Amino acid sequence: MNIAMLLEMLAEGAPDRVVLGAKKGGLSAGELLVRSRRAAALFRSEGAERVGFVGLNSDVVPIGLFGGAMAGVPFAPLNYRLTDQELDAIFRRLAPALLIVTPDVVSRISAIDGLRVMTTDDLLDAVEQAGGEDAELPFVDPDDIAVLLFTSGTTGEPKAAVLRHRHLTSYIITTVEYLGAGEDEAQLISVPAYHVAGISAVLSSLYSGRRIVYLPAFDPDEWVRLVAAEGVTQAMVVPTMLGRVLTCIEQQGADCSSLRHISYGGGRMPLDLIERCMKTLPDINYVNAYGLTETSSTIAVLTPEDHRDALASDDPKVRRRLGSVGRPLPTVEVEIRGPDGELLGPGERGEIYVRGEQVAGEYLGRSVLTDDGWFPTNDAGFVDDDGFLFLEGRLDDVIVRGAENLSPGEIEDTLLSHPAVAEAAVVGIPDPEWGETVAAAVVLVPGADPSEDDLKQWVGERLRSTKTPTIVQIRDALPYTETGKLLRRVVKADLTA
Repeated sequence: MNIAMLLEMLAEGAPDRVVLGAKKGGLSAGELLVRSRRAAALFRSEGAERVGFVGLNSDVVPIGLFGGAMAGVPFAPLNYRLTDQELDAIFRRLAPALLIVTPDVVSRISAIDGLRVMTTDDLLDAVEQAGGEDAELPFVDPDDIAVLLFTSGTTGEPKAAVLRHRHLTSYIITTVEYLGAGEDEAQLISVPAYHVAGISAVLSSLYSGRRIVYLPAFDPDEWVRLVAAEGVTQAMVVPTMLGRVLTCIEQQGADCSSLRHISYGGGRMPLDLIERCMKTLPDINYVNAYGLTETSSTIAVLTPEDHRDALASDDPKVRRRLGSVGRPLPTVEVEIRGPDGELLGPGERGEIYVRGEQVAGEYLGRSVLTDDGWFPTNDAGFVDDDGFLFLEGRLDDVIVRGAENLSPGEIEDTLLSHPAVAEAAVVGIPDPEWGETVAAAVVLVPGADPSEDDLKQWVGERLRSTKTPTIVQIRDALPYTETGKLLRRVVKADLTA
């Protein structure tokens, strides 16, 4: 099965249902299928071996995604925030390709053999014109590449993660009910298309029959406005987005009564933030979804029931599950392994490994799966006695002080439990005696004024002395990517300096 069949099934089952854009004037499933077929015919006529996309969220994304699938060519959404030099390097790797870009990006593209450039306006004009939808299209093997997602390239040449049709369709078919959404349901997508969540949101929304509403780029005021204007019922955010949205709702008294479900992921969720959300907006179902690009999105879920049970419990063991990413999906296997690959038991910290039909574990030119199909995530964590998975950051982020491995996440959570701390980042910096020592950068709640020594003492009273930061630096803001991931390497470089 290839991903184009998901749209074909929707168009056959509910051809007149509006599935993309505004409630009034949006595209129906049948219309989206026709436009995608016209795009496929256009891609074939251009002789493109890949279709790239550079721009903000728009209706071009699903048209390009499904058009590429029907044409039998990979769709590669790229990070428009990269430098011209970084983009140029990726363009050269994509060629021969058709590159679809917003008009403002055209001037950033140099002449490259085999690279044809088309603006998003021109593509939309082309697919709105009659003709092409009946063109003969090739057979697309489930093992063909559907999507290429490039890393940011901040630590070297960007890696191109490969997601094949069988990986993506396996994830959708096993986790989403076909046409299970009501005609009144709408999904607000504010994560960018070059993030795996931006791709999976398109596929899962359309397969369920849920209308997609795009926010071109995240802005909390516009996010809240669109929720009210379009009757949005579902939304996916990263933790930093959720915090800004909640503040906006609290300050404006905005009407978000249509919202039924909020899923979040892509970074550590501070316990106080999710507790605040559940108390401020108690009628919403919250879902923590943990996944990676290489696993075709979600592999573990903390369900709405899990959230409510944890919040209501007086048992510390149950309560702490609110800081977990839930339990693995039934269709995937998860193991925690030690440094020598040995299997670890409940409560033991190690590297998270995952295996399943949706797991790709592949980059262009090489697979990183083990011989028996396991993908080493490079994420550190543990599983409790009841199967709940807890993340402790990337293995690369672990602080090695002497012979002891320290989890930055545990120290960050302790700092965040201080009433004056709004954000915290903990890293290891070089130390002549211990190899590494603990350093922290924090952002304070407006109006709060604790000293650095106060914050060190707070951690020392709750964790043992080896986990107490040697350095605490108070800042106005912490650096994040546009998808809400903490730029820990930047914090580390600053604190080391």
